[in-house]
Amino acid sequence: MTLLAAAPAESANESLDEVIVVATRRPVSVTDVSPSVTTVSRDDVLNSKLSTDALQSQIGVNLQQTTPGQGAAIIRGLKGSAILHLVDGMRLSNAMFRTAPTPWFALVPATSVERLEVVRGTPASLYGSEAVGGVVQSVSRLPEFDADEIRYARDVIAAFDTAELQKSIRATLDMGTRRLATSISAEYLKTGDRRTGGGRRIEPSGYTSTALRAVVRGKPSDLRRWFFDLQFLEQPETPRIDELVPGFGQTEPSSSEFVFSPNRRVFAHAQYEVDNEASAIDWKFDAAWQRIDDDRQTRDYAAIDRNLERNRSDLYGLTVNAAGGSASLSWIVGADIYYDEVSSTRLEQDITNGIVTMVAPRFPDGSTVTQAGLFTHLDWKVGDRHTLSAGVRYSDVQIDLPDGAAIAPSKLSGDLGWIFDVSDTWQLVANAGAGFRAPNIADLGTLGNRPGNRFNIPNTSLGPEDVAHGDIGMRYHSDNWRFEIIAFKLRYSDRIISVSTGSLTPDGRDIVQSVNSASSSIYGVEAGLTTNLTSRIRLEAVLNFAHGEQRVADTEEPADRIPPLNGRISLNFDHDDSWQFASWLVAASAQDRLSARDVRDVRIDPNGTPGWARLGASAAWRNGSGWQVILGVDNVFDKQFRTHGSGIDAPGQNISLSLRCQW
Repeated sequence: MTLLAAAPAESANESLDEVIVVATRRPVSVTDVSPSVTTVSRDDVLNSKLSTDALQSQIGVNLQQTTPGQGAAIIRGLKGSAILHLVDGMRLSNAMFRTAPTPWFALVPATSVERLEVVRGTPASLYGSEAVGGVVQSVSRLPEFDADEIRYARDVIAAFDTAELQKSIRATLDMGTRRLATSISAEYLKTGDRRTGGGRRIEPSGYTSTALRAVVRGKPSDLRRWFFDLQFLEQPETPRIDELVPGFGQTEPSSSEFVFSPNRRVFAHAQYEVDNEASAIDWKFDAAWQRIDDDRQTRDYAAIDRNLERNRSDLYGLTVNAAGGSASLSWIVGADIYYDEVSSTRLEQDITNGIVTMVAPRFPDGSTVTQAGLFTHLDWKVGDRHTLSAGVRYSDVQIDLPDGAAIAPSKLSGDLGWIFDVSDTWQLVANAGAGFRAPNIADLGTLGNRPGNRFNIPNTSLGPEDVAHGDIGMRYHSDNWRFEIIAFKLRYSDRIISVSTGSLTPDGRDIVQSVNSASSSIYGVEAGLTTNLTSRIRLEAVLNFAHGEQRVADTEEPADRIPPLNGRISLNFDHDDSWQFASWLVAASAQDRLSARDVRDVRIDPNGTPGWARLGASAAWRNGSGWQVILGVDNVFDKQFRTHGSGIDAPGQNISLSLRCQW
């Protein structure tokens, strides 16, 4: 039960008995997979402003915000295009994904989500390029009824808060039978400028978001299933606050104007599944199209020229999987192909006379990326205590730029896993993987301003990055206890980073270029605990630690943007069937291990990010008629702090109210 409307990320992960998909491409229990998996429930997502917000303070995940309205998961010290993002197994990650934190998972409508799944590690055999630090997947909710007559289900949520002046409403209508059902949902969110600790409001940081979703699900028989899903979300004008206010070491902001106008995602997905009893092979076919618009209106500080950008990715995907097996051996084989076309234009407008001229775009207009892969993965139960898993994938990537430049990396990748059932409740797990990330259009061809007072120029001769990843740990699960502790280490070589060319633009920005010139070594520990102290009281705790070193050319230094030691502890009390109460403490230590790039980044204090802690509490009431009211307060003592690497301070004291009716 979700109680924490004021801090939705502090509620519990789903139980270990939950079926998950992302770690295996087919439904299995989390206790039957060796990779480290974090899950987030539907209620947690619905009680968050953005889908990404629900990932905050989870096991193995750190959430960074460049600006409100966006958010990016950092998993085992990696971020952006080093983390593969999926929706129902289909890529959300596209050719414009940046190596820095990227906003587009925030464009998944919260009402579409059944749960979020995070694989921490390298499931390289199943997903190929970009799945080097982990995978974040949204599993979409499908309407479900068990009657032959038409039934209806409705869900309406209204939410308000004081820190960002949130006003939001989300509504879902399901109708249908057990054979055919449909769902329609809509969302509207409007925030004001964020109030940080101490009472200051940072402006302009408000934004609006509108989303629509329609899905039709069919079950012609007990052996055949299909659905068609259409999702839309738009943030029409989201300011990039770190460009609009002075950062560390600045007396003036980098930009006078910087808004995403709009950030928009449209996603259409068709899936068909058939269970073949005769051959004992289950088949699944998927076809999807996604369009992401990343349009911008920007103007350097006090400049007279305004840039109007139109950047778009059209991503088409086809996948086919066949799965089967027995009680001791299960397997999956499959193939996928994706085609991504990027269009980009940029106009320059003189604000003194209105004259508009066309200039070089942010991305090479007409660039394409084609990715194709063949994969297989198997799980073998050896005796009563051991389960082994292994997989291999062949990936072929073709990148074509309009000037005739082309890159065509082909790679084998794979992973191994082991589960040892020490007892009915204890498991020892270990994993190893070798994956890669092919350069994308954002790496190869970006031209224009970057955060931290930088200006990027293209480099069309980049090669792929490689990662070797391993972890080992213990898991405990019983009726009243759940515990896991995982130690990991990864080696990231030929890493693409942005380096200074030593030159400056006429307005003083550092001219940088992406090159394969870094290698990183990151290790850490992730731990989580959930226990029922009594039949009414539940304790939850999370602790995450990562340490990174990198070599850039001949220089050894701390790795970029590594989160500090962080964690949370929460206590949940079920007074009765109507009343529930919760309290939580979330904290992070100081982070003063900074790379040279971190020191130059105006979002990060060059002396290091101070440690912080925030306290919150909530009360929830519900009745048998489907009504629920949640009142909460977060950051009770109104502390001013910033999550390491974020572009804005966190919200200050925040009182929130959520009203929900289901019938």
